[in-house]
Amino acid sequence: MSKLKWVLVFCACSFMTFGKNHSYKRIENLQIENLASLAKVWGFLKYYHPNVSKGNFNWDEQLIQIIPKVEQAHNKEELSNIYLEWIYSLGSIKECKSCKDVPKAVSFDKNFNLSWTQNSKIFTNELSQKLKYIEENRFQGSNFYVAASPQGNIVIKNEIEYPDFEYPNSNYRLLSLFRYWNTVEYFFPYKYMMDQKWDEVLMEMIPKFENAINATEYQLVMQETVVKLDDTHASFFSNKNFDFFGRKYIPAFVNVIEKKVAVVGLYNDSLAKINDIRIGDIIEEVDGKDALKIMEDRAKYVNGSNKNTKAKNYHYFIFNGSTDSVKVKLKRDNNFLAKKIKRYEEVKKYPEIHHIKEKFKIDENNIAYINLDNLEMKDQDVIMNKINSTKGLIIDIRNYPDFMAYLIARRLIKEDKVYAKLIKPDLTYPGKFIWKKPKILDPMKNHYYSGKVVLLVNEETQSMAEYTTMFMQTGDNVTTIGSQTAGADGDIARVEFLTFKTAMSGLGVFYPDGTETQRVGVKVDIVVRPTIKGIQEGKDEVLDAAKEFLNKK
Repeated sequence: MSKLKWVLVFCACSFMTFGKNHSYKRIENLQIENLASLAKVWGFLKYYHPNVSKGNFNWDEQLIQIIPKVEQAHNKEELSNIYLEWIYSLGSIKECKSCKDVPKAVSFDKNFNLSWTQNSKIFTNELSQKLKYIEENRFQGSNFYVAASPQGNIVIKNEIEYPDFEYPNSNYRLLSLFRYWNTVEYFFPYKYMMDQKWDEVLMEMIPKFENAINATEYQLVMQETVVKLDDTHASFFSNKNFDFFGRKYIPAFVNVIEKKVAVVGLYNDSLAKINDIRIGDIIEEVDGKDALKIMEDRAKYVNGSNKNTKAKNYHYFIFNGSTDSVKVKLKRDNNFLAKKIKRYEEVKKYPEIHHIKEKFKIDENNIAYINLDNLEMKDQDVIMNKINSTKGLIIDIRNYPDFMAYLIARRLIKEDKVYAKLIKPDLTYPGKFIWKKPKILDPMKNHYYSGKVVLLVNEETQSMAEYTTMFMQTGDNVTTIGSQTAGADGDIARVEFLTFKTAMSGLGVFYPDGTETQRVGVKVDIVVRPTIKGIQEGKDEVLDAAKEFLNKK
């Protein structure tokens, strides 16, 4: 065979091979796109179609039955016909006259997106018109699957329980994903603030859920999906995941300080002493791996609204394991030490980071200190009366209070103050949210505290603690000192996969001027972060900064 013929044969074979590979990839992607469209149509009908929203169908079973048909559709005409036949089988829809009047003034629409229903690349015009008709004549009664709590966040109800579905077949794994994805799609107030678009998450996770080879891989993929919310409230736990990361851990708590993994607290003083691990130790390596590299490798499993909060959540993923000990290389006093530290299954639940045990105290400079973590609701009036004549007040909110300290906050203002604006899901138009009445704090007459006030915050200031900080900040003479808070404000909503449950922030919380608290945290006037040196010397640098600020004033 001549050289020219060999070239022609090689080119022809190469073209044929490329065509086969390209075709295989195209079909695979088409199946993912089809399933993504199914997730959206199934969720849309669940919350919008009057006959489905009433609970007239076993909606999980409807999905299981239609998945094979959708996977085999080769083009938008076939796909659209499958959906149209399905929709017609659900019964007729009456015209909804009240649906046409939507007051825009009270609506928050940054999360709302039904533009996909009109995507001509995926759906035929007939199907798009049908979906638009359903939107315009959506269900207006009490939805079978979702209700509102007294606070306004959603309550999931009437979902079929699957108690033994640790690793169901692929179709039920998709059901698990679709159920969770749609709850977030329509009822998560901060969807618009995620790093990754929620549509992209769906496309990414469909093959991961389908291809999970065992229970552990399946449950890890669920955790990975939850983390995508970028919400400190969104955490996920399962027995398989605990086993995967390990149930035993060292008696110390770490955080990232000055770009180093440092021991900042101890779960158990005596166990830490036995293992010679101290506050201020810098962790260089764990079982021969760079500590920061371990964090990077496991980032997709660590929840948190911002980097500051995620940094403290890594401790579980750095040191946990199934063995009785772990090899650690650490730096102490400029010396590198190699240690074998024991792991334990049971130590104290929370680390001792801030050692201030008093409910309150007054120092030699006539500055009062209140620790909301140690305070009880009944203490508020008694303590405020005792410190009324002090020149300054420090309120420590680097914790999670057991109550809303309104009786303290009301003494810090002379007139009514708006401290927050909230949004709640609009169940009459899923995907939209409604502004609630602004939250107002009223003063306690004849009990005004005239001294300067400093609030202490950090990454431990989360949810109710952040909300507490917000109404404290309405005070006439209030300054906030510390570092970025958890960025997860508002009551939580419980969310379901199959068998497994998780949570998310259920209400949107904003400052009166519309500034978000989610992800960014509360406003901080003077940023003070702990340093390695300060931790090693046993200093509380944030508290010291507050005292210095008040003494200067």
